[in-house]
Amino acid sequence: MAIKKLSTDQTEQLMQILQARFEKNKHRHIGIEWSSVETKLKNSKLSGAALWSLNEMELSGGEPDVIEYIASTDEYVFYDCSAESPKGRRSICYDNQALEARKENKPENSAINMAKEMGITILNEQQYRLLQTLGQFDIKTSSWVLTPNEIRALGGAIFCDRRYDTIFRYHNGAESYYAARGFRGFLKV
Repeated sequence: MAIKKLSTDQTEQLMQILQARFEKNKHRHIGIEWSSVETKLKNSKLSGAALWSLNEMELSGGEPDVIEYIASTDEYVFYDCSAESPKGRRSICYDNQALEARKENKPENSAINMAKEMGITILNEQQYRLLQTLGQFDIKTSSWVLTPNEIRALGGAIFCDRRYDTIFRYHNGAESYYAARGFRGFLKV
């Protein structure tokens, strides 16, 4: 499979968006300098694929932003930081198995499939809770999170949201989908 890359203009536009968001939300990445992130994005051997994935996150409404630097692996971690579950990733079931199981009224895609197509990974519950320490997310929407195998084997899937200033974890059939439920992902660069 060929590596998906952005044009020079697309790359420049994305970098401007990411820098503006980074500067506006310094509380999400205390101690991290944009110049270091920019250098990593431009010089990484995987920068073409990483920039393409970040652009997919942006185009689908995720508003990716740096939330962590992992010194041991020299990686910056981007999370979807949109206030609500990314608009371009809603009305989807949990995974391909759930998508195939639906006989009628199938959604267009699933959270796991979309994440894979975008080159990102869906947040797990712990990561979702970490995101919530950086702001208030999913006040009106909810997001699928990576579901433990034992729950998925029984037909279920997990999603989370924030209501009443509390982060809630819920369950649903993996084949269910709602206009206000999408997923959030992350990317390490």
